[in-house]
Amino acid sequence: MSALALAKRVDAAISALAHRYPGPGGAAAVVYQGEIVARRAWGFANAELRLAFTPRSLFRICSITKQFTCALALETFPDLEALDEVVAARLPRLEGPPPHARDMAHNQSGLRDYWALAMLHGAPAELPFGEIQAREVIARNQTRQFAPGSRYSYSNQNFRLLGDAVCERRGEGLADLLRREIFAPSGMETAFLAADTRAMPDGTEGYEGDVASGFRPARNNIVWTGDAGIGASLDDMIAWERRIDAERDDPDSLYRRLSAPVAFADGAPAAYGFGLGRATRFERRLTNHGGALRGWRSHRLHSAADRLSVVVLFNHLSDAASAAHEILAAALDIVPAPQAPAPEAFRGAWIEPETGLSLRFAREGALAVRMKFGHSPELFHGDGDGGLTDGESTLSFVEGALKMTRARDHLSTTLRPLEGTTRDTAGCAGRFHCAELDADLQVVDAGGTLYGGFSGFLGQGRMELLAPVGPDVWALPCPRALDHTPPGDWTLAFHRTGDGRASSVQVGCWLARGLTYERVD
Repeated sequence: MSALALAKRVDAAISALAHRYPGPGGAAAVVYQGEIVARRAWGFANAELRLAFTPRSLFRICSITKQFTCALALETFPDLEALDEVVAARLPRLEGPPPHARDMAHNQSGLRDYWALAMLHGAPAELPFGEIQAREVIARNQTRQFAPGSRYSYSNQNFRLLGDAVCERRGEGLADLLRREIFAPSGMETAFLAADTRAMPDGTEGYEGDVASGFRPARNNIVWTGDAGIGASLDDMIAWERRIDAERDDPDSLYRRLSAPVAFADGAPAAYGFGLGRATRFERRLTNHGGALRGWRSHRLHSAADRLSVVVLFNHLSDAASAAHEILAAALDIVPAPQAPAPEAFRGAWIEPETGLSLRFAREGALAVRMKFGHSPELFHGDGDGGLTDGESTLSFVEGALKMTRARDHLSTTLRPLEGTTRDTAGCAGRFHCAELDADLQVVDAGGTLYGGFSGFLGQGRMELLAPVGPDVWALPCPRALDHTPPGDWTLAFHRTGDGRASSVQVGCWLARGLTYERVD
């Protein structure tokens, strides 16, 4: 492709970001064949202090950290099994064989996400959450969501444990190891472990809110480590992308090892491994990952075939992934094809039997259906053959049954419709206890309306209005959480005894599911 034409297209796409994704500030870059095609920043890194956002402004890359944690593990322990014993020691109550370090690097460990579990332990959204709290939540793991290697489920603690294991085996801190083994060789001059999320050393601020309600500094009190703790500037990220290109022909290079094909235990290819997503977009195979914390959004992607990388950083809550894909489309001079209409048949509420999670459809005009099931609402369009697709997952009716395939999760399932009365509140109120977590769910019938809230060793979460989904199935919303966004609505499936009272509740979201709460009063 012409370098001049590429630069013009990219420059126009990046120039549009400030208006398409409005907020205090941001930065973006494109690297093509190892050369910087675009390096731009706009707005303010700190609006109150009037600090301009520049390519050198420090930024919380959040979950993009995961690939660097895996890079450190591979550089220091090429045989990741050397870390298995340390991992097992951090999970003293876990039943059955502990997951391998490699399972954790691929998000195939079966461990529930500890940020989601923190909400079940009653953590308020602004709770200070550090090493002591993290160790306790992780140590309480007793059962798994699935057998290691059989499924995919995003779990931040996989990478916290992986980073901890490397540090324990090396006898050094994560900050020093990352600086010496990863940042310095990559030319990432200002990248560092920004574990304490309360402030950045150069004053860069993350913001929540929107144009209509106004932006305000986002307050975070979390200590991240190997899961999401790195701070880096746009220039640091450019240096990482240039290293990737410079070492592209070396089969033993760090990024070639990180982006190598991975599989599930049955040999099926996996769409996530070593802290990197694998996806196909615009008929290109991409490696990618996003990052987010309250007030921060980022995304990077790399097309090895095109020797093309895109990085987007927002210090507000806009969709950095969509912005990165818009820049990619401009760089490749691709006009996305129009979406097929979404068939009307996809509506109502359903239950997925393996996970026990509810699934709800909501129409978004003629072209799209938004589905609530996983971590956050997912947008589907028609596949042109009577079904729905979002590019990775599919839904279709086969002989009257609704089938769902989620390739990333390695899940193919038949959904069960939820029909009939949804507002039968009788017998649901009471206190329910989860023995595994030593935590409670309190359900209150307040004048015919159900509210629910979690409590445990981290405190007492707020009461939320339950939303009816189907017979004895309710959704407990989680509008704010410790992490960047809530873990998704919690599905509460009540089980009744002969007297009509709910005797137990099955509680779960995509990140932490399959937990049983028994009635105690």
